[in-house]
Amino acid sequence: MDENAPKPNTKTTVLTGVKPTGQSHLGNYLGAIRPALALSNEPQTETWFFVADYHALIGVHEPGKLLQMTRELTATWLACGLNPEKTVLYRQSDIPEIMELNWILSCFTPKGLMNRAHAYKAKIQENELAGKDDLDFGVNMGLYNYPILMAADILIFSADRVPVGEDQIQHLEIARDIAQKFNRQYGNVMKLPNYVMQKMGKNVPGLDGRKMSKSYDNVIPIFEEPARLKKLVARIKSDSLPPEAPKAVEGSILFELYECFGSPDQVEAMRETFARGVSWGSVKEELFQLMDAHLTAPRAQYKRLLADPGYLDTLLKQGAQKARAKSVAYMQTVRKAIGIDGNH
Repeated sequence: MDENAPKPNTKTTVLTGVKPTGQSHLGNYLGAIRPALALSNEPQTETWFFVADYHALIGVHEPGKLLQMTRELTATWLACGLNPEKTVLYRQSDIPEIMELNWILSCFTPKGLMNRAHAYKAKIQENELAGKDDLDFGVNMGLYNYPILMAADILIFSADRVPVGEDQIQHLEIARDIAQKFNRQYGNVMKLPNYVMQKMGKNVPGLDGRKMSKSYDNVIPIFEEPARLKKLVARIKSDSLPPEAPKAVEGSILFELYECFGSPDQVEAMRETFARGVSWGSVKEELFQLMDAHLTAPRAQYKRLLADPGYLDTLLKQGAQKARAKSVAYMQTVRKAIGIDGNH
């Protein structure tokens, strides 16, 4: 046996990315950031987190805005607890091998698979409801090919586990489909990733009960100042039951959000409070206090980090150096597999 041969990686590779779209909200935090950070603290885990700025280019065409949103998201990861000494944090656009793999994967992706992608179908439906003759109105190829680029993000680092929200599961399935098609042609080159569902098991509810999304204008920003946070919590949808009436926890946006921030004892106490009867105003006040206590320290850290953009840029470049050490080696393997000299 060659003693100098590289030892196989026995660690589990966890990878996730978040698209920079302005200040992150609780849906991003609860659905992607917090679960990913929890996984990064597991033993025998290697974690790779990235800022998906090329994904953002689908809809953001102002250079200053894209750069600022990239820094904001980087600061968010760090403020929420990411340790850059343990987790590789990088910017997607700093890894050119991702875009090379993106093209290669596109040559193995049936058009019909992209036709079924949720984001594309949603845009078609939106145009149909609006009565537009051109159902592809507003669809650029970035939006259409989004799942292929996401597959490249995942496959290039041989990810074992990818934390996602419910609406992203299809993208993991597409990545697996493409990888399997490639492997049938060239052998077992690409590792098939598995998704890790966020704790809630479904989309994080917004103020109106729909999925928390900026497009619905129903979000609660993570680092909102206390006074504004309190007003947003007060806007959360509730019913018209009187205070003395028992309240159901099932389907309650307030209880679902409380469950995300409270300890097991606090959640059980709130469950009993619902059963006895309580005013929605009291529940909202307690939820606000719980959220604010949880977010006070991250909020202060976020402000400190944003005040030092040079540090954020340097950190991303350092992460890219580590990431490219792996992406370059992987693409040599892929090039050789498809018949392109991996040493050129």
